[in-house]
Amino acid sequence: MMNSVLEMHDYHVWANGIILNRLKELPQDIYHKEIQSGFSSVSKVLSHIYLTDLAWFDIISGNSMRDAMAHADQLREQMETKNIEEIEISFFELSKRYKELLNSHGDFEKVFEVENPYAGVLETTVSETVLHVVTHGSYHRGNIATMLRQMGHTSVMQDYGLFLYSK
Repeated sequence: MMNSVLEMHDYHVWANGIILNRLKELPQDIYHKEIQSGFSSVSKVLSHIYLTDLAWFDIISGNSMRDAMAHADQLREQMETKNIEEIEISFFELSKRYKELLNSHGDFEKVFEVENPYAGVLETTVSETVLHVVTHGSYHRGNIATMLRQMGHTSVMQDYGLFLYSK
């Protein structure tokens, strides 16, 4: 299972890079442009992906969900105002931290509890948590693709299958 956990995380990092590279090709005003959508700007979607990744990193590292969410909330405004290059650096740094944590983790299938202040207690594993991080990111990168189309721009393919071909 270890290889699939690491590979899924590698896919997530790759897909984030693909969408960030596409955004850097577009006019700079696209990134913070306010639009009518599930999120009001692409920058807010990317910030949400990053902050969720960070919160789950904190949880896998042993922090409570309440503390992880508080940490993410403290950074929200700062992350939403970053430009594309700055958030790209943040994603890169967090991906390095994830890689170190995952490579040093002994048992991806060991059950641990997460107490969600809104949903209660969840028994989960690191492998399930990484899968959640990956699918959450994929869902919201899809939001970005839709937002770009709304603004008259194309997105870019970021499917897992394409990741496999790129290796």
